[in-house]
Order: sequence, then structure tokens, then C-alpha cells
Amino acid sequence: MRRSDFAYDLPEDLIAQEPLAERSASRLLRVDGAAGTWSDHAFRDLPGLLDPGDLLVFNDTKVIPARIFGTKDTGGRVEILIERAIGERAALAQVRASKTPRPGTRIRLDGGAVAAVTGRENDLFRLAFDQPVFGILEAHGHMPLPPYIRRADHPADRDRYQTIFAREPGAVAAPTAGLHFDSPMLARLEQRGIRTARVTLHVGAGTFQPVREDDLSRHTMHAERARVDASVCAAVREAKAAGHRVVAVGTTVVRSLESAAAGGALEPWEGETRLFIRPGYRFRTVDALITNFHLPESTLLMLVSAFAGTRTVLSAYRHAVDRRYRFFSYGDAMLVFPAPAARP
Repeated sequence: MRRSDFAYDLPEDLIAQEPLAERSASRLLRVDGAAGTWSDHAFRDLPGLLDPGDLLVFNDTKVIPARIFGTKDTGGRVEILIERAIGERAALAQVRASKTPRPGTRIRLDGGAVAAVTGRENDLFRLAFDQPVFGILEAHGHMPLPPYIRRADHPADRDRYQTIFAREPGAVAAPTAGLHFDSPMLARLEQRGIRTARVTLHVGAGTFQPVREDDLSRHTMHAERARVDASVCAAVREAKAAGHRVVAVGTTVVRSLESAAAGGALEPWEGETRLFIRPGYRFRTVDALITNFHLPESTLLMLVSAFAGTRTVLSAYRHAVDRRYRFFSYGDAMLVFPAPAARP
């Protein structure tokens, strides 16, 4: 398949610019890949759409306020987006400036700290700081809202562009399927006998990079750090042995679990994943998926299409546009069940 096979028309006014007042107040589109059908629900219907004994797997990464601004010695303004810390006082980052900074360039950050460019790694700049990176970001950083949210971040985003179970700092984009869950929802799921587990995948800024090659076999996936520990593997094995489903909350959980099962069986694993899931992929671990609506021609849309079938997914997206669902990070959600072709 080609990138252009995943295009769809989306009116700009359906791109959610703000979160709803309540996390779980969003809508939910249930998509059945086997039947090729879909139905409209509220996200609060989720407990009744799952079965007792099902296992929900969350991503517990925590978004850091990774965007920070500064000024070069020449007076030019600079915007820095930290991709990842590589030590207490060093990081890899995207740097936007009127002229590409060279090694040795000093940047005085808003708040008084100083960063120096020490080199490059592909599209990222290696920066050294005179203070601990996370301290600078917590004091003076901005939440790294996606480029399609066309406003500056505000204080409420520190809470709302973060899941309630976030605990491992390192992401520069939220695992957005988890944004719909609040404490009352988790309590209702527990009362229904639905179990939970957590993996960690630190979402990188590369998640928003477009696929530039129309021939998908030529696309190189960005790397993201992930960890699946032994307790998650045990919970998955126990659920499947009892005939229950493993429900991934977000595409990041899918990529984490499927990376950990790359050898055939799910095993504890930690490292960088470049797993690119597109139609033709056979899922080893995941039985259902909760996800938001994704950008046209994006790797995330390709993953969902691999799971439920491209024709079904794109038809469901057209339905969502017609019914004026809210799209992308602060938008509505889908509960997706697989097509037969997605199974081993």
C-alpha cells in the first residue's frame, strides 16, 4: 500500500483545540473490524463494552514541559523542543532559529539558564546546559502541544495534556488515548472486574513527522524508548489463558507490547523501538484497541488500519466526520476490534 491510500478529508473546525470540561465526556466510536461495522457511543459506555476479566494496558509516560525559548548572543530568538535528556545536563533537541546554530552557539534561555550547541545527531541538536535539564523545564518550560493545536499553551494544559496515571517523565507528546480516563471511570472499570497494567513508552516529537515517502517500504520509523516489565507479561499471559482480551490503550501501548513480542512470545523488554505497523502486520498480543482519531496519511492511522482493515477504518472516519466527532489529541476516541487478517 501507499501513503496516499490513507488520505481523508477533514474539516479544520473538527480539530479539537481545547479539552472538554470533563475527561470522560468525550464520544466513542466502536469499530468492529471483523464485521466491518461501527456504532456511536459515549466514552462513559466503555465499561459495558468490555468484559469482566479483560486487561486494559496503559502507557504511564509523563509529558515533560519540553518547549523552551531563548536568545542567541547575536540577539536572535530561538525555540527549543527537547526530544530526550541524555544526562542530567545534556539533551537532544529540535532547535528553530532564523539561522541554523553551529557548535559553540550559546543560547540564553528564558529564566536565565544557558544552553550551548555541542553537535548534531541527524535532525537533532546536542545541547549542554549549565543547570539540570529537568529543573529548567519544570520552572520555565511550556507544554509541547501538537502543531495542529493552533494556540499557545496555558497553565491548564499541564494537567489536561497529561494522563492521570502518568508517572515516568520523558515524553514530549501525550499518549492521547489515556486522556479520556478519570478516577470515576477507573473505579467503574475495577467494579466490573476489568484489570489494568502499565507499560512505558516515551512518545517523541517524531510522532508528528509526516510520512514523506509514498512507497511505505521506504519509510524509516522514528525511534522511541519503551519498557515492558515482567508483571505486564504475566498479566497478559494470565488474561489470555483465561480467554480474556488484552486491550491496548493507545497506539504507543500496541507498539510497546508488539515490540516485546517480536520474538514470538511476549517477554520483558526495554530499549528503542522503530516498529512500523501497517496493513499486512499480524498482531501477536493485542486483542482490542482504544485510540483517538489520527492525522491523514500518518503512521498511527496506518497502525489502526492494519488492525481493523483499511476500508473499514477509513469508512468509519468518514462517518465520524459526518457526525462531527472531535479529532486528534484533545478529541474523541475509538474502541477498535480486529479484522481476521490482523491475527496470526
